[in-house]
Amino acid sequence: MSKLPKTAFGIGNNGRVTAPATFAPAPRTVKRPDPVAVGTIVWLGSEVMFFAGLFAIYFTLRSTSPELWASRTELLNVPFALVNTIILVISSVTCQMGVFAAEGLKFKSALMQKLVGWGVVPWFWVSFALGAFFVSGQVWEYATLVSEGMPISADSYASAFYLTTGFHALHVTGGLVAFLLTIGRFYAVKRARHKEAVTAIVVSYYWHFVDVVWIALFFVIYFLK
Repeated sequence: MSKLPKTAFGIGNNGRVTAPATFAPAPRTVKRPDPVAVGTIVWLGSEVMFFAGLFAIYFTLRSTSPELWASRTELLNVPFALVNTIILVISSVTCQMGVFAAEGLKFKSALMQKLVGWGVVPWFWVSFALGAFFVSGQVWEYATLVSEGMPISADSYASAFYLTTGFHALHVTGGLVAFLLTIGRFYAVKRARHKEAVTAIVVSYYWHFVDVVWIALFFVIYFLK
């Protein structure tokens, strides 16, 4: 049974009852997702396909040269790469803490009260420093491998290793630039607005993405020998 609209009768100046008046329901506000966040997620979807292609190249070359892979992987410094991976994972945690700060610290708890007191800028500075340390560690690893006789032109393993890890390093470097731009934006405004919070959120999306990709690369390159 359909509901009839609410009506009311009015009285005119001559005392006669006027025609019923119909009241329309109040419009409901629809909370739509932020277009910047949606666009970032769609773009990261294309990045997933890009890295999937790199993984396919790596596994294809590995299947054709298993003896080469067995000998070359002995040159990898697994403990150092593990420490570097942990540093990148910690940077993802600090990045998310900055997002919580940007959103207004809605998750306050007794144990985390002191840490939560930090704003988004300090948390992002820590994330930037950890990310820069990670990239520096990769550069040092490249230099060590080249000195041991494995430049990128040495063989198919060297090409696959430097391409997969190198493109990831470029993405991490792009994330570091995004951190600097976001920090500068927060410094530029007198009071943080919703736009600044959205910027911090989309940067965190990207940073978590490069973190997850590296965990997959680390497992494939350093453990699947």
